[in-house]
This record gives sequence, C-alpha cells and structure tokens, in this order.
Amino acid sequence: MIYQPNILGLTLSFTIAAIALFLAPFFPVGAVVIAILLGILIGNSVALKDTFTPGINYAQKSILAFAIALMGIDLDFSILIQLGNKTLVLIVLGMVLTIGTAIVLGRIFKIDTKLALLLGIGNGVCGSSAIGATAPIIKANKDFIALSVAVVNLLGTIGIFLVPFLAILFGLDHIDAGILVGNTLQAVGQVTAGGFSISDSAGISATAVKMGRVLLLTPLVFILIFLFHREKKELESGAKIPLFIIFFILFSLLSSFSLVNESTKELISTLSHLSLVVAMSAIGLSIHFS
Repeated sequence: MIYQPNILGLTLSFTIAAIALFLAPFFPVGAVVIAILLGILIGNSVALKDTFTPGINYAQKSILAFAIALMGIDLDFSILIQLGNKTLVLIVLGMVLTIGTAIVLGRIFKIDTKLALLLGIGNGVCGSSAIGATAPIIKANKDFIALSVAVVNLLGTIGIFLVPFLAILFGLDHIDAGILVGNTLQAVGQVTAGGFSISDSAGISATAVKMGRVLLLTPLVFILIFLFHREKKELESGAKIPLFIIFFILFSLLSSFSLVNESTKELISTLSHLSLVVAMSAIGLSIHFS
C-alpha cells in the first residue's frame, strides 16, 4: 500500500520518470537510462529532505518488483520453435559466453562479482529489464544496478552503428548479419535499429533472435535463485521464491499459451515499462557521487 509518508518521494520519482519518457524519443539510450541519470543529477544537486526517503525507497523496491512481475507478458516461448536448433544453440552459447566473460574480466580487474554479473546479464540477455529482474535475486545494491544499466545501454548505443558495420565488413549475408545483430545488441529498440539498417530481412532475423534471448531470462532467473538461495537454512525452511518472480513466470505462461488478447498484453507491457522507469528514477535519486 502507498502510505502518506511515501507521497513526496513517489511524486518526485514519477515526475522524473515523466520527464525521461518525454525526452526518450530524442535520445538513443531510452527512458530507463535517462531516468537514472536525471535521478542522479537531482539527487546530487538538490538537498532532499528526509521526508522524501520513504517514497523513494518504496519506488525502488515495490514498484520495481511490480514492473518485473508484469515484464513476463513480453515472453512468448513459441518463438523458440521458430528459430531452429542451430540458432538456439548460438543464442545460448552467446549468453553463457557473455556472462562468463564478464565474471572472468571482473576478477581480473578486481570488480565486485555482483556488478560483473549484472554487466554480463545486461549485455547477454536483454539489458535493463534483465538487470532489474535479477538484481534483487543476487542482492545487488542500487549503485551496481545504476552502473550496469548505464554501461550496458552505452555499449548498446555504440553497437547500433558498430555491429552492422562489422557484419557488412565480414561479408555476412543478410540473414546471418541479422543473427549477429540480434545476438549482440541488448535492447529490442537497438536490435531493430541495427538490423533494419542493413535490410528488411536482416531486421526480421535480428528481431526474432533477440526475442529468443529475452526468453532465456526465465531459466536464468531459476538458475540464480538456486545459486544465491541455496544456503542450508533456506533449504531447511524451503527456499522462498520472491512473489514477483512467481508472477513474472505466470505472465510469461499467459503470453506463451495466448491466454490474453493483444490489447491486454500491450497494456500490461506498457505498464511494466512505465513502472520500470519510475523505479529507475528512484534508484538514481538514492545514488550519491560521494
């Protein structure tokens, strides 16, 4: 429930989110990144009173969980059948290699394992959404969430221009070029822009592969729950899967079995995105340069 002490922080978070959504069409990084950056800017330039804190905390926890729960509506597992075995193998190998490389590089450069993991997940699966969905499971702090979202989106923005150029440079046909784009860039918008900049067939191929990567978020969530919640005490009492993850899986099943119509699915997806932008605004507000 939203109690009166939460009003100020929530109002500020919603206002920043609204500004981010307004600015998003003019920048390639998207509303989520803009919301975090605006939150950081405001949080570090304005001395917010303690009365804002409860609402900001509510937004970055409860509203984030709500966004993740609804996020499952965008997962339609029937897409996996359409991709074919070879492409599926490439997608899985790409995700495993990306996350594994991030962890190894994190150890080499002495970066916290949870931050390295979020960077790998963001790049390997589906960007901000994957980071938001897995951060509570691995108990990553808000600084790691903001840093990983910013870095992953920056790399994806560069990739919009770089990956299609490399595909053409290496002489890939349009289908293979689309597979490369779809299996490399992290956001759907970036994949669409990169793929269709080559050709229509490359764009369609890239989008299909990207959807396949997004679907891997569900098994990844189960793997992380097992890895991070298998302590003896939790096993004895029964490891508790967060409620928002249960709803995340439920919504993905509703989508996969076509139990919701397209208009309802689009409404839920939009509500999830808007909630995620609000939550990221709050996370930005609670990060300080010091």
